[in-house]
Amino acid sequence: MKSNCLTTISLVGLAFFAPFLTSCRRNTSAAGEGKAALTVSLVSPISTTWPECFAVSGDVSAWQESVIGAEVGGLKLEEVFVNIGDTVRKGQVLARFSEETTRADLDQAEASVAEAEANLAFYRDQAERARRLSGTGTVSREQELQYDANEKTGAAKLASAKAQFVNQQLKLRYTQVLAPDDGLISSRTATVGAVLSTGSELFRLIRQSRLEWRAEVPAERLARMSPGLEVSLQPVGTPAVAGRIRQISPVVSSDTRTGLVYVDLPEPGPLKAGMYVSGQITFGDTPALHLPESVIVYRDGYQYAMKVDAARRIHQLKVTVGRRQGSQVEVLSGVALGDELVASGGSFLNENDRVLVVAADEKQGATNATAAKETRL
Repeated sequence: MKSNCLTTISLVGLAFFAPFLTSCRRNTSAAGEGKAALTVSLVSPISTTWPECFAVSGDVSAWQESVIGAEVGGLKLEEVFVNIGDTVRKGQVLARFSEETTRADLDQAEASVAEAEANLAFYRDQAERARRLSGTGTVSREQELQYDANEKTGAAKLASAKAQFVNQQLKLRYTQVLAPDDGLISSRTATVGAVLSTGSELFRLIRQSRLEWRAEVPAERLARMSPGLEVSLQPVGTPAVAGRIRQISPVVSSDTRTGLVYVDLPEPGPLKAGMYVSGQITFGDTPALHLPESVIVYRDGYQYAMKVDAARRIHQLKVTVGRRQGSQVEVLSGVALGDELVASGGSFLNENDRVLVVAADEKQGATNATAAKETRL
């Protein structure tokens, strides 16, 4: 009996509220059909010309790096005047070896020259006297030949002594290590007190402080490269650095299938030798259909643009993007000139959603008014 009462009450209540439920359902359906999902502004693709760029990476290297070594051996390094990072001028003294031993050897060579000159003068006088007496019987033919040989030997010894003297002068001059060109010291192995052999490396010098970028370009792209093309390097966190192609490698690596393109960097800015940076090589201007980047919606690993039809319904278009320039992005496929696309906020929309279209300035004003209201609340 109790169960029947409950059932009766439930049926009566349901009958009482049924008109209200039907009315709510109709109102909800009407709102879903007529209310816009989002207020948007529209943009259309624009066709202009953009520079065609090709992105590559490579090492920043010294244009030429000179190895400065010891030109004399067995001497102690007494002083080092420069360090890594110092800028030097051609002929500047970079380091100095001990001169004591070399000066002593030079004095000895000078004395040997004086001795050889004296001996040669004596032998020459004998030879001349023998030649004057030749044929008189006073000097034999054997003596005449001997005096002549002594003169020639003395001349040879004098020449040898002079050569030794010049050699010792050079050794004395080489005790000072000089910069072969203007540039930047990139490496230093010279240590005060070290006794080095001839040819031991002391410093490395980036000639004229000049750097270049060696871009690794795929073989199929090398044919389009030519000297003089503009290049823009993009080091992380710093302004772009401009350069120009100087020369192109005549060979391609058999391992990587890439060739080197050598780019002059007149103003390297923050770049340092040894850095690996990305850059763009500009070929020339080509047509580009582009949109503001805010139009592009990234969803499920693809890019889309939200097109608005005459009925203000959304159609999701899959697009392919290409080059970027500032806030603009090139669209290679998926949209056409004249398409009306959602300028921003497309990620909140789905296929067949209805939108309310306003001008860009009106939308901005509505957004500002909403923000102000929320602030007051």
